[in-house]
Amino acid sequence: MNRLTGVGVSPGVGFGTGYVLVHEIPVPAADARHGGDAELERIRAVNALEQVAGDLEGRGVRAGGEGQQVLDAQAMMARDPGLAAGVAELVAEGRSASRAVYEAFGRYREMLAGAGGYLGARVADLDDVRDRTIAALEGLSLPGVPVQAAEPYVLVARDLAPADTALLSPGVVAAFVTEEGGPTSHTAIIARALGVPAVVACPGATAIPAGTPVLVDGTSGLVRLSPSGEEVDAVRRAAAARAAVLAASTGVGTTADGHAVPLLANIGGPGDVDAALEYGAEGVGLYRTEFLFLGRKEAPSAEEQEAAYLEVLKAFPGGQVVVRTLDAGADKPLAFLPPAGEEPNPALGERGSRLFRIHPELMAEQLTALARAASQVSARIQVMAPMVATAEEAARFATACREAGLPSAGVMVEIPSAALRASDLAAEVAFFSIGTNDLAQYAFAADRQLGALAALQDAWQPALLDLVAMAAAGAARYGRPCGVCGEAAGDPVLACVLVGLGVTSLSMAPPSLPAVRAALARHTQQQCLLAAQAARAAVSPDRARAAARSHLPGLVELAL
Repeated sequence: MNRLTGVGVSPGVGFGTGYVLVHEIPVPAADARHGGDAELERIRAVNALEQVAGDLEGRGVRAGGEGQQVLDAQAMMARDPGLAAGVAELVAEGRSASRAVYEAFGRYREMLAGAGGYLGARVADLDDVRDRTIAALEGLSLPGVPVQAAEPYVLVARDLAPADTALLSPGVVAAFVTEEGGPTSHTAIIARALGVPAVVACPGATAIPAGTPVLVDGTSGLVRLSPSGEEVDAVRRAAAARAAVLAASTGVGTTADGHAVPLLANIGGPGDVDAALEYGAEGVGLYRTEFLFLGRKEAPSAEEQEAAYLEVLKAFPGGQVVVRTLDAGADKPLAFLPPAGEEPNPALGERGSRLFRIHPELMAEQLTALARAASQVSARIQVMAPMVATAEEAARFATACREAGLPSAGVMVEIPSAALRASDLAAEVAFFSIGTNDLAQYAFAADRQLGALAALQDAWQPALLDLVAMAAAGAARYGRPCGVCGEAAGDPVLACVLVGLGVTSLSMAPPSLPAVRAALARHTQQQCLLAAQAARAAVSPDRARAAARSHLPGLVELAL
């Protein structure tokens, strides 16, 4: 075995000694019982959960940016009132604190795994909180990740928890490789935020012998073991040449013949602004406002929201800032709202913009805060709703925005019906933004976190390209801009194809901006169009990618 193949989720090449992380906490015995004092045992469990939550929050503060948002969401799991109630019930029946925690988490685990979407993606995070809590109760030490090393190493694991990775830096870790996970797992999110190459859904990764030299290609998904010195040198030379070209790629996004394509950043809050500016973002294409709401017992006040929005808007004077309204609901429960009731499949339930039908006051307060913030700056704010399926829903949201004093209202295209009837929606709103991750999930009936179905989540699937083309055409019919804010936008090859499909702007994780900017600058709009046509004519993702590259000769000099 000298090579493994997985799914590349963060571009670049990393080389170093493999460090295999084994995260095994013994399962508490099924018959483990406490000594008779149920209240004392319950308090032990509650204290352990709070200890874990506090540790995660502390790590988040040190990590900052997107890492902090991820860890804060994980701390919320440890403080979930429903989980605490489940633990108390099991302890009252006689289970030991550790066994009660294990079983209570197990119930949640089944629910999350079946939910898909955002909650389905959080199973690994839940397992990590469970293991950390049991370790605290049993006095065990969790295997740690070295945060300092003489040379960067390749971190290999079955899966990686945010607490393991959020404090790392490119100077410590050369690449991530995991057996599980998908393009939107937290491993992938944090890797892209750090600018570290990563490969997920890579079978056999944890069997790599400790100390083995590992070469990781985060674009192709190829993992090579014990490569020759010549091979490593060749890859490093190509990477250095590519880095030099990318470093020289500055300015606004444009094709070789001057067709403007604004290049924007995906952010989760003010903490991500510095990275967006560092990599030359022209604005924000996706501001995920849910991070203001998750993990709280009370909704953020209008004043708190206004301050957070204002901080981001001030960073882009005269620039474009696209804000997504609260994307929460059945599969991102908010502690301060009553549960929507039992839903067989929360990923298809009362979430996104549908939540506002139940709690219109929540949308009204958020839109008011956004309008107040927008009135104080020169940034061009645009507000969009997630999970919109019909023209009626689009019209309802646009009306609410106008009434709040926000003239530019748009919608996320992440449900196939929105792409299929895009022109109907375009008649009601000012712009579209395509979320390719969810659009693929719903189009192919494939959970975006299930590694076994990663091929169906490939953004090069011709059917997905067809849906993007439909959405762009519907928008163009009414002269509306149509951006892409899914992970597909950060693939420099696919970025050219998206422009050829009619997409008017691209938004991505900030470290992906230079490569996309360079790829566009080396190709004309006509070349992008021909690449898009060739990709749509293919019958598989691999063939679509190869067909597109044949029309994009400038990729060779970029080593892409």
